[in-house]
Amino acid sequence: MLACDLHVHTSFSKDGESSVAEVIRRAELAGLDAIAITDHDTVQGALAALEIPTRLVIIPGIEISTRQGHLLALGITEKIPSGMDVMDTITMAREKGALLILPHPYHIWRHGVGRKLRSALSAVDAVEVFNSRFIVGSANIKASKMARRIGKPCVGGSDAHNARYIGFGRTLVDAEPTAASILQAIREGKTTPAGKMTPLPSYTRQALRNTWKKFKRRMYHR
Repeated sequence: MLACDLHVHTSFSKDGESSVAEVIRRAELAGLDAIAITDHDTVQGALAALEIPTRLVIIPGIEISTRQGHLLALGITEKIPSGMDVMDTITMAREKGALLILPHPYHIWRHGVGRKLRSALSAVDAVEVFNSRFIVGSANIKASKMARRIGKPCVGGSDAHNARYIGFGRTLVDAEPTAASILQAIREGKTTPAGKMTPLPSYTRQALRNTWKKFKRRMYHR
């Protein structure tokens, strides 16, 4: 079984706090076998990670901002446009060979697609049922129940925006240590989600800072 963190951000995300090199180093120290670099609306972090020598399996990816919320596309190195309807985004990403995961589908204030469009759960390859950034675990529990009800593979990810929290959410995958094997195993449901909560003060601090940044951008563009 490989220990994989399938939801990691770097400084290429606007709210990411750690460089690609720091992310990889921390993932190695955390004893992970693989990480997916899933920066917001860009593949630049993933491309940079693929250039760094490491024992880790690097899975390139992107977290896409759709009209209804966020969508993870793994196994691709090409940017998918943001702002489209989630079902159209799923179609486009699938045509490019991506494995699709619905992240934090029921988290309030976290761009959860599941809260707006239940049918999206059936359209993706897997559902993130453990996301380490939470205040209470009800959203993760609901995601797990829904995924199992419709027979979707369940995965976990840290959603780390700072390297120190990489591995707090993870997926154990029964696969060979290659990106292709890991992605295929996820499709086949050979996964076990696991993890622990990101410390609440750190999560709250990041959330407040990001809210303030968004407020300032809106005020600037008025």
